[in-house]
Amino acid sequence: MSLLDALAPDLWLCSGPQTFLGLHIGSTMTIVRLPDGQLLLHSPVPIGTETAGAIDELGEVAHILCPNCYHHMHAADAMDIWPGARLYGPRGLEKKRPDLQFDEFLEDLTASSFGGVFEFRHIDGSMLDETVLFHTPSGTLVTSDLVENFHHNDHWFTRWYLKLGGVYRKVGWHPLLRLMYRDRRAARQSIEGILQWPIERVVVAHGDNILEQPVATLRQGLAWLLDQ
Repeated sequence: MSLLDALAPDLWLCSGPQTFLGLHIGSTMTIVRLPDGQLLLHSPVPIGTETAGAIDELGEVAHILCPNCYHHMHAADAMDIWPGARLYGPRGLEKKRPDLQFDEFLEDLTASSFGGVFEFRHIDGSMLDETVLFHTPSGTLVTSDLVENFHHNDHWFTRWYLKLGGVYRKVGWHPLLRLMYRDRRAARQSIEGILQWPIERVVVAHGDNILEQPVATLRQGLAWLLDQ
């Protein structure tokens, strides 16, 4: 994969390493050029000098967004690179990361935020406290921990974990992680709202993006939650 991969007009991806409890899950950052030419970074990954230079060639980084209470590990480093950017995150992250100074909380974003090119939906009932973004010009749903989609993984322990959970080489969410959904009825309502958007592709933070039949594929991968 190159430093930045174009996924749709004004939208790029940048992948980086990520481990969690010994699992090698990787992570993906989404870069969006807004109507004013400025950039939004969604879910920062480790950013080296060369990658930062490639991003700067796209425009000025003005917004850095932590989409939930777990995708925040590299936000401070991104802010060090672009100290003039505004930082966004869920209210629940403020207590978890008192070192981060948020300019605005995701719950306060409106249809006019970021030039009006996004729709936002908070996934209720989940300890993840995630807000997903729908980039309306490209029909791209930008997620972090809505689903995972590993069709290949070089790390044996991670493969074993995924196979054990029945989610290797298929879109889904590991049974152990489903415990994070405390109010499944509220979560179902949020996700059903998401699935009403005219989604053409889905950015998945961990694993492969969903590029074919995205709504049907999401519904199948979330059947454990939706079909109750």
